[in-house]
Amino acid sequence: MSMQVDPTYATQEERLLTKQSYHSMKIGVPLETSLAENRVAITPEGVHMLVSQGHELIVERGAGMAARYSDHAYSEAGAQIADDRQTVFQCPMLLKVEPPSKDELSLMPGKQILFSVLQPNMLTKAYLQAMVDKQMTAISYGGIKDEQGRAPFIRSMAEIAGNQAITVAMEYLSTWSDGKGYVMGGITGVPPTDVVIIGAGTVGTVAAKLATAMGASVKVFDASLSRIKALTDQVGHGIYTCTLQPQILAKALERCDVAIAAMRPIQGRTPVVVSEDMVMKMKPRSLIVDISIDHGGCFETSEVTTWDAPVYTRHQVVHFCVPNITSRVARTASFALNNLTSPLCHEIANMGGLGQALRLNDNLRPSVYAFHGTLTDQDMADRFNLPSTPLRLLV
Repeated sequence: MSMQVDPTYATQEERLLTKQSYHSMKIGVPLETSLAENRVAITPEGVHMLVSQGHELIVERGAGMAARYSDHAYSEAGAQIADDRQTVFQCPMLLKVEPPSKDELSLMPGKQILFSVLQPNMLTKAYLQAMVDKQMTAISYGGIKDEQGRAPFIRSMAEIAGNQAITVAMEYLSTWSDGKGYVMGGITGVPPTDVVIIGAGTVGTVAAKLATAMGASVKVFDASLSRIKALTDQVGHGIYTCTLQPQILAKALERCDVAIAAMRPIQGRTPVVVSEDMVMKMKPRSLIVDISIDHGGCFETSEVTTWDAPVYTRHQVVHFCVPNITSRVARTASFALNNLTSPLCHEIANMGGLGQALRLNDNLRPSVYAFHGTLTDQDMADRFNLPSTPLRLLV
């Protein structure tokens, strides 16, 4: 007697992943409305590249103005300039910098692909629920990896932040800004400025490199010996380095003219490693530049400031605590972001669409936190008691 086999469970031929035909896309680029967000997700050069490959770019009027990219430049590159926000937010793919606001979410019909920055400490349950309700596919720039497993967006922004930490320090040390009237160093016969940098990651490394090149006396502290070693290899052995030992750090802060906080967040927040008592013992008119303020700050006395009032004085120490310091040089930051977004859009199209790209590109998958309305980042979902499904089961 022969046995009937249910074809649903019968052995099937193996199907190989193959690249599908080129997939042209309609991409919206909105004007950023978040406070002090001056970056734009793609430049006219990136628009020109994508338009020449058959894509349609809808750029909201004024989207690039804060980064000094005119509407005319986008139009000449082939973009359609839209006066109506809804026209932009209805595009199947959106290239943003900051995640959409509540008002912007209301303009989105759903079932779209959203690229943006994602700050875990700024997340809300309402935002994630909106991603689910609107069946969105949401991708964070910070999760995208390169061939070496590094995060190019985070690295680029960290390099800019390290550069700006020193630029800001020079500005607020000047007499013009009511500072101590110092330059970093390098002046014959004049003692150098004493700079303490807390954090030996990319931000700290770039800041140390620039300060050292300008002749400052630099001390770097970090909890990781491997990061300290990597920094020393890049900057050289002419700087003092030490692990985060409170007594030694406190002594260094007492003598410094500038203290730069450049630590990485741990579980969404940077650790507070400098107490208020330590700040009270710093020299009058010394300067704190807390680059880590985006994730809470490393100094107990740090409070978020704005570009309208970027500094305040506490215990006779000047504090600069403006978040998103990369927006201070929005054109450079936008160009760095464009170096990620425009090739990524081309790659997605060349692979036949996002679904196929996620199957073929291991480096893209970690950046996805929602796929067609299903949350795929378990830690993120668990934090708000929301269900999640691993992306590998969905693509």
